[in-house]
Amino acid sequence: MNRSNRRVRPPVAQPLPEPMLIERMADGGQGVAHIDGKLCFVEGALAGETVRAALVHRHSNYDEATVTEVLEASPQRVTPACAAYARCGGCMLQHQDHAAQVQDKQAQLAEKLTRIGGVQSARWLDPIVGPAWHYRRRARLGVRRVSRRGGVLVGFRERRSSFLTDMHDCPVLHARLSALIDPLRTLIGDLSVAEQVPQLEVTATDDEVLLVMRHLAPLSDADRTALAAFAAVQGVRWFLQPAGPDTVHPLPPGGDRLPTYRLDAFGLELEFGPLDFTQVNFAINQRLVPAAVDLLAPQAGERVADLFCGVGNFSLALATRGARVLGLEGEAALVARARANAKRAGLAENCSFEQANLYDDAPAALTRIGRCDAWLLDPPRSGAQALCGAVPKSGPARIVYVSCNPATLARDAGLLVGHGYRLARAGIVDMFPHTAHVESIALFQRT
Repeated sequence: MNRSNRRVRPPVAQPLPEPMLIERMADGGQGVAHIDGKLCFVEGALAGETVRAALVHRHSNYDEATVTEVLEASPQRVTPACAAYARCGGCMLQHQDHAAQVQDKQAQLAEKLTRIGGVQSARWLDPIVGPAWHYRRRARLGVRRVSRRGGVLVGFRERRSSFLTDMHDCPVLHARLSALIDPLRTLIGDLSVAEQVPQLEVTATDDEVLLVMRHLAPLSDADRTALAAFAAVQGVRWFLQPAGPDTVHPLPPGGDRLPTYRLDAFGLELEFGPLDFTQVNFAINQRLVPAAVDLLAPQAGERVADLFCGVGNFSLALATRGARVLGLEGEAALVARARANAKRAGLAENCSFEQANLYDDAPAALTRIGRCDAWLLDPPRSGAQALCGAVPKSGPARIVYVSCNPATLARDAGLLVGHGYRLARAGIVDMFPHTAHVESIALFQRT
């Protein structure tokens, strides 16, 4: 077996002899302590606690440990809602009160803006929050047959391991998706290709549930019949993926109509493909888009660029305010989807979409954008360094930056401030409760 394909076993923990005091929280959701002066990240700990822990990894500059006993608990400590929480890598912070999670994430954002970007926000926005449980509408679930555990597992990976968690439900997944875990375990275990199904992409819209099954071997007629029967009983639609993303296709008789999500504040309904990028937390997206539009404050007739526009999540909302919107996106399929969404919404005259490389060819993209009154940026985790580092003197008066990585936002904020902008507003977006993931939104104004 190729070493790169071997499954990684969880490390064997070695109990530490002395209790430790947790000094603060790290960005990854662990507590921070020191052992004989050496930094140690302690999983399952909260700031201010005294705990016993076991060492799981040694590194040259720091160690990693996990809590084995809480001797003095933080007031923020709560009982995790998930039976698999101690093993599952899907969440890191269910043992911390949700309101405290939000406060810590806001503090992390402020710290990174100051330390990495050398900037401070003139005003802090109230956090954008939503339901703390059953919020996740989209997820990739691993699949693996493990005979010693009674068949097929479906779920997230264990912590510090490539093994799958033996789970039967999930309190962060939308309730309909959570309820499908056990039925899916049984279904896939009975397929002829059970050993060749590595993952499922699951989506719950307001109206339906979609399942995309990756399979590395052809399905038999009996497999297809079983999938169709499952769809009829569970009220779901199947899509099959025999190879790369371009091979995704519906399993008849489900039909090839696309799923949709709504932006109620703007009277919009957007289509997306089964594997297209959309926000996984639809409730937060319903709050995030109006917040971004209000911050950008587009006026009728103004020219606005929506960079990394995806399927048009922000573009169409901006166009309902009368702005003339140019959306740029690197993926051709998403550009086509955005155009179709604009046409469906009757906004094609106000919205245009083009494919552009916003990383390696930023100067050409900026030339294509031309003079704009405002920009909206919603980049991936790597951020928008090339664009923010090349903003022309005739750049927009206002920029709203929606970020899924506070470190790259901070870096790019420093670049924008160097180009004559000030950070007027900033705040977090609680897109992923109970995880260490931090999303945020910021408004930059030209000085």
